[in-house]
Amino acid sequence: MGVRRAVKSVGEFLIEAVGEVLGEAILTLLACSLLAGLVLIAYLSWSFSPRLTIAGAGLLSLFLAHGAWQTFRAPSEGRRRGLAALTTAGFTLTAGTAVFLLFYGTVCNCS
Repeated sequence: MGVRRAVKSVGEFLIEAVGEVLGEAILTLLACSLLAGLVLIAYLSWSFSPRLTIAGAGLLSLFLAHGAWQTFRAPSEGRRRGLAALTTAGFTLTAGTAVFLLFYGTVCNCS
C-alpha cells in the first residue's frame, strides 16, 4: 500500500508541476503578445500623425485620471452612471492590464 500511495503522490505532483509550467508559459506568451501589440499601435499612430498621437494620449490620460478619481474618491449615493461608470471601468481595466504586464511582461526578451 505504501508504494502505491507514494507513486500516486509523485504522479499528482508531476501533473501539478507541468500544469504550472504550462500556465506560466501561456501567460508569458500572452503578455509578450499584448506588449508587442501596444508597441505596434504606438509606432503606427506616431508614424501616421505625431500631433494626433499626443492629443490622443492626452485625452486617454484625462479619461484614466477621471476614472481613478471616481474609483478612489469617497463613495457617493447609489450606483455610478454614464461617464463615471465608463471611466471607472476603463481605469480598472487599464490598471489590471498594467499589473498583468508588470508581472508577466518583464520576462519578454524584446531587446
